[in-house]
Amino acid sequence: MPELPEVETVMRGMQIALLGRVIQTAIIRRYDLRWRISADFSQRISGRKVIGFRRRGKYILMRLAGDLSVILHLGMSGRIVLDSDKTPAPHEHVVLVTDDGKRCAFVDPRRFGMIDVLPTPMEDTYRLLAGMGPEPLDADFSSSTLENGLARKNASIKTVLLDQKIVAGLGNIYVCEALFRAGIHPETPAGTLKKKQIRLLHGAIQSVLTEAIAAGGSSLKDYVRPEGGLGYFQHAWKVYARKGLACPDCPGLPECEGVQHITQAGRSTFFCPLHQGKG
Repeated sequence: MPELPEVETVMRGMQIALLGRVIQTAIIRRYDLRWRISADFSQRISGRKVIGFRRRGKYILMRLAGDLSVILHLGMSGRIVLDSDKTPAPHEHVVLVTDDGKRCAFVDPRRFGMIDVLPTPMEDTYRLLAGMGPEPLDADFSSSTLENGLARKNASIKTVLLDQKIVAGLGNIYVCEALFRAGIHPETPAGTLKKKQIRLLHGAIQSVLTEAIAAGGSSLKDYVRPEGGLGYFQHAWKVYARKGLACPDCPGLPECEGVQHITQAGRSTFFCPLHQGKG
């Protein structure tokens, strides 16, 4: 599933193409996505100007004139295709056509994504966004904020960081990479981390996300950037999907057994036991 850097990249591509344009019409080819698209979706947004964008966690919010917002989640296989050909692509379920004739298509083979419209003032109370944790790249996301979120949590730090109520937008890839950078074992109980470890983790989360956004995200399975290019951050992975390969921080050390793999809460975790030793 696309994580924060991929969603941010998609949002920025949409912003370049759509900001200031008027949505002439919205073509709905399938209403039955993860949640059914409302019958009046096209009527509500047609004729409105796109005035802004916002990302909240893994959701994209496109703000329209008249205090309306379109909310989009890519799901497992969803992607945005900008200025797409007028011939519908396979699994092209929603198409926004702008006043300059451009097309913004939502393609989703598995139909786990969603799209909806809501009043802009109600964004933060929308059922999928209410209760979401802080944004990890916002200026007010401090080490203390993270510490408060982890306090008294007995579950593993890997599992806790995947909880969108603790930190918004984090997913499997970037949690694995951040824990590696911070030298924290993924099975460590979250509430037992020391202040120094939390400071290191806070910095690692922000640095790995910032670098991934600069690289256009990680291209894995269905993800491509809106203009059709691939993200490149997968070439910078230190541990994710590198089971059995040498740890980049333990070069030549005979006691290092390389990158290991375990399953936590049904998700794959990759780590180096030596570099990220418990304790």
